[in-house]
Amino acid sequence: QVQLVESGGGLVQAGGSLRLSCAASGRTFSSYGMAWFRQAPEKEREFVVGISRSGSRTRYADSVKGRFTISRDNTKNTVYLQMNSLKPGDTAAYYCAASALNTGLTTLRYDYWGQGTQVTVSS
Repeated sequence: QVQLVESGGGLVQAGGSLRLSCAASGRTFSSYGMAWFRQAPEKEREFVVGISRSGSRTRYADSVKGRFTISRDNTKNTVYLQMNSLKPGDTAAYYCAASALNTGLTTLRYDYWGQGTQVTVSS
């Protein structure tokens, strides 16, 4: 069992930055591929970025490439999402997810989810 707790969301002006954190419980954090998804009101949950178990491989959605950076610290059981040059279109609830398989674009691949943290970008 893995529990995920996100933090770091908030209200920021366009062009600003936020850093999200996702703290995982359990001793097997390094066994999971991790990802961030987001969901805006009345829209489906969408993949943002994923990172492999070791952190050596990452995959970004085209919409955030060059602006967002994912990283993980397996000694702290934590995955991070640094978000720069934020746009109003980035406004959404952001969810951390863990997969016992390699990360992928679909929510079905993920075994555990956090409760989400809200990011609001004002214009």
